Amino acid sequence: MFAVKRALKLNNKEATWMSKHAGFRRVVFNMGLSLRTQMYGEGKFSDSKIINELKKVLTNHVKKQPEFAWMNQLSSRVYQNALIDLKEAFSRYRLGKARHPRFASRRDGQSFTVDSSNGKVLLNAGSTIKIPTLGTFRLYEPLECGFVTQTFTISKEGNIWFVSFSVDAERLPIQQRKSSVGIDLGIKSFVTLSNARVFDAPKPLKQVKTKLAQLQRKAHRQVKCSKNQRKTYDKIGKLHGRIAWIRKDFLHKLTTYLTQTFEQIKIEDLNVSGMMANHKLAGAIADLGFYEFRRQLEYKCQMYGANLVLVDRWFPSSKLCSNCGHKKDMPLSVRTYDCPVCDLSVDRDLNASLNILNWEPSA
Repeated sequence: MFAVKRALKLNNKEATWMSKHAGFRRVVFNMGLSLRTQMYGEGKFSDSKIINELKKVLTNHVKKQPEFAWMNQLSSRVYQNALIDLKEAFSRYRLGKARHPRFASRRDGQSFTVDSSNGKVLLNAGSTIKIPTLGTFRLYEPLECGFVTQTFTISKEGNIWFVSFSVDAERLPIQQRKSSVGIDLGIKSFVTLSNARVFDAPKPLKQVKTKLAQLQRKAHRQVKCSKNQRKTYDKIGKLHGRIAWIRKDFLHKLTTYLTQTFEQIKIEDLNVSGMMANHKLAGAIADLGFYEFRRQLEYKCQMYGANLVLVDRWFPSSKLCSNCGHKKDMPLSVRTYDCPVCDLSVDRDLNASLNILNWEPSA
């Protein structure tokens, strides 16, 4: 099973249509959460039973009230899935996997889910997509082939709406052209491969950090929940969206290249949360996206038939000579490894990637 996500090319009317459904989902979720919490202590009823009763109340009573007549103009599958989300949220809470469900806010993001009540539907290849109960919309990037699915999640990132759906199928593995590669992750150069190729990551957060701080100060000074403050928060959201798109675009292209090129990929099992504790490096590490890089490598290796090997995080890849194995201390300020035994002089990151490539698990 894998997921497909595409950006929707909407006009103003269609974008407003999506926003209305996101608001519909938020109202129903909050209404259900409020009624459920008010019923604590009213007998031992399961969350599932109570939420099913709430669904009946919403359908047979609430939607018939004049002040809620607008709900009848929107897709009923939105509130059905909103209550399913609420039930799952309580289920995770009961199992200790998440905290108690909280009321949804527009500032937390806009999203909703719809599905086909008649079962799975066929999506045709092309630059348009037909979403059940919503209509047909244009795509920025066309679907390369036909897909069969049932449930669609629509979400807004920055000022762009996206549609995503899962496909119950597996991608065919490909034949990689090269055997193995060692990868050293760093801040100066994001990725250094053992074949001496270097990939420098864009730093989108650093580029807009000043502008972001100015907008956040402006929003803090404005009247809470005013129209002007909402406009400022929209600008902040667009900036955050741009940061995320630049980072994701780079990481997706890089991880796809690696998993389609090499049969075996070796990377260090980095303790990212521990590295983030260093306040001097935390901002740079967060901007680079170390964790997301590894996450994408893991699922893309499975997708394309490559093998991902995690090297022991305590392996001193930067301190060892990749030629003779001599070990010496290497402060971060020293960028060249000069071996006093075999006279090897090599870039620090390239030396580390070669050591990672040659690493083998201890018996």
